[in-house]
Amino acid sequence: MTATKLDPAISLLQANVTPFPSISEAGDALARTFDTFGSSPTKVLLIGDASHGTSEFYSFRAELTKYMITNHGFNIVALEADWPDAEAVDRYVRYRPGLGPRASLEKEREGGKDPAFMRFPTWMWRNQEVKGFVEWLREWNRGKDSKTEAVGVYGLDLYSLGTSMRAVIEYLEGVDKEMADKARKRYAGLMMWAEEPHEYGLEVIAAGSMGYEKEVVAMLRDLLRKRVEYEAVRWDGDEFHSGEQNARLVRDAENYYKCMYTGSRDESWNMRDKHMFETLVRVLNHRARYGEAKAIVWAHNSHVGDARATSMGWSRDELNIGQLCKEVFGEKALSIGCMGNTGTVAAAQRWDGDMQVMQVRPGLPGSYEELMHATGIKNFMLDLRKGRCDERLRQELIKRRMERFIGVIYAPHTERQSHYSFAVLPLQFDGLVWFNETRNVDALEAHQPQTPLEFDETWPFGL
Repeated sequence: MTATKLDPAISLLQANVTPFPSISEAGDALARTFDTFGSSPTKVLLIGDASHGTSEFYSFRAELTKYMITNHGFNIVALEADWPDAEAVDRYVRYRPGLGPRASLEKEREGGKDPAFMRFPTWMWRNQEVKGFVEWLREWNRGKDSKTEAVGVYGLDLYSLGTSMRAVIEYLEGVDKEMADKARKRYAGLMMWAEEPHEYGLEVIAAGSMGYEKEVVAMLRDLLRKRVEYEAVRWDGDEFHSGEQNARLVRDAENYYKCMYTGSRDESWNMRDKHMFETLVRVLNHRARYGEAKAIVWAHNSHVGDARATSMGWSRDELNIGQLCKEVFGEKALSIGCMGNTGTVAAAQRWDGDMQVMQVRPGLPGSYEELMHATGIKNFMLDLRKGRCDERLRQELIKRRMERFIGVIYAPHTERQSHYSFAVLPLQFDGLVWFNETRNVDALEAHQPQTPLEFDETWPFGL
């Protein structure tokens, strides 16, 4: 289907969307369109992006998150990021004491070692848009009780195998040196593969062994058995919670890298998103110990939109965190997708490549991007929920169309094959934010540090 002047969806969109001139002037439109997304009974609000390198997506997501924190009491910001990196931010914004060289962003500014978010792609989180939000959040938390009132930042992803093993050991050094020595011994073999986890998976499968599964499971089990004892030692359980999550991440990552060689792509994708969902649930349960817990998730559209309404679910048997939230939390989970047509994006041409500012091609014929562009409206918001969206418009949008997904890699020469999938927009998301023209994020660095290749689990989209 190609969007033409005869397409009834165009006039229906023009009559029903809420336009806004710019993000800095979006306050009233945001409140009118999305205020009910934060009110009771919402427990989880997932906010997506159509690329990991677009300034408007990050900036709008930050503004919406500020609104939800200020007006609706959300106290968790969960990122598509590794747990140890996000914890460096959490220590900074909640004024938490540090345990080691990754203590806080302040340490980084003072020339401390091992700064956060240095794994490829650095621009995904090390950019001015995120930095501005982090500084706002630190100021918002100033003077608030770190457990009951302050908003925390948490990472949901599972790629920090080596860093998480080291974090478990660092934590145990402060509460139980004997257990720390046991952790060193149990992790020693796997630690050799920390920088090349893909090679570990391949080697284990080639050798026909179970790898170090027994050791990482035993480490997690012993840690959980000591919960009461360890929680009494440091910071009312927050440090134990982090140590537990790092140990769980090691267990899941060890299994994940093996799965990449024993299963199909959809199996490894599903394992990753299940890990992210389970991490989110644990964070919600942990914060609920001190009062009501409400979470905002920042991740790619492919993770937060319900996979059952896309080719991911129809053709590849893939699920995602958005689907799992819908299945478990029902109407308490809502999602918003951010989409755009053309402009520039920060991306790489290959995995582990340097960031480039690349021109984004206009939406292809038959895509939602082409349809939204045809309205002639620069920027707009739209509530897609049944009963809140014009029913005629909703029925037009339910017609299956292509949708673009750009991750950290952008391949315009193979755009149709590499970046488009089919979707049913009102079933995929509860709300939509549209930018007709966008620009790249303001990255703190363009050159990428040397990191192990991790392309199999993200090809072709690099998500």
